[in-house]
Amino acid sequence: MTERSAQSVFRASLVQLCSGRDPDRNTAAASELIQEAVAAGANYVLTPEVTNVMEVEREALFVAAEPEDRNRSLASFKALAADLSVWLHIGSLAIRKSPDKLANRSYLIAPDGNIAARYDKIHMFDVSLANGEVYSESTNYAAGSEAVVAAMPWGGLGMTICYDLRFPYLFRTLALSGARMIAVPAAFTSPTGQAHWHVLLRARAIETQCFVFAAAQGGTHEHGRKTYGHSLIISPWGEILAEGGESPGVVTADIDMSRLEEVRTRVPSLRPNATFSIAAPPAGQAAAAGGFSR
Repeated sequence: MTERSAQSVFRASLVQLCSGRDPDRNTAAASELIQEAVAAGANYVLTPEVTNVMEVEREALFVAAEPEDRNRSLASFKALAADLSVWLHIGSLAIRKSPDKLANRSYLIAPDGNIAARYDKIHMFDVSLANGEVYSESTNYAAGSEAVVAAMPWGGLGMTICYDLRFPYLFRTLALSGARMIAVPAAFTSPTGQAHWHVLLRARAIETQCFVFAAAQGGTHEHGRKTYGHSLIISPWGEILAEGGESPGVVTADIDMSRLEEVRTRVPSLRPNATFSIAAPPAGQAAAAGGFSR
């Protein structure tokens, strides 16, 4: 492999899980699949959102979500990254931040076992679905306030988590700030996944002209709710390079970063934005609220 190809070509793997209520068991299941991915040549491995615990009961969730400085799952994954000498991206862990709030926090771990970057999920999943399921992530989790582009050997990695996917201005900001790849670890519900997962991920890849890595939870969890699965690796042109099913497993694709440069040259949509204003609404019609607040 030439110096150029070594810097521009790598193998990315997504670990798809069906995490339950026991962090130790979830960590062991993820670790087994991470090792499988690395044995198959992966240089970068991404796990889904809330890799360590899927729990709906608040008291049990707060017991399972240990603080960062003594989080057993995080310590285990750091040791594993160093042992395997791999870029290991833990999509997110439920981390105890204070007595009454958690962080939904993503960790990029370098091959030496040190944490290269952290990202706290910005957009909280507070929704009521048509099937009667209600989610109020902000009840237990504190929203993050800082977008993150992490440095990797193949370029900048934009870090997002699940519901962030629905906010394209975050993704464009990451691309304009140097991201060449964007990670979207997720635990999409089955109804929203069937409706929007593929189209939103492909749209974000096309808009940002980035490779998109989306590792997902998939299957029926111990608490009874079902997640969509279908982990995806997508090119900057919007092509699906690899896709998982509904069960735990590993999804892998070889990534050639020269493809990104080709796409960005062909359609230069990331050049500086044109400036424009919003026309005044017709008389008697109120203007809609706007802005870029979270």
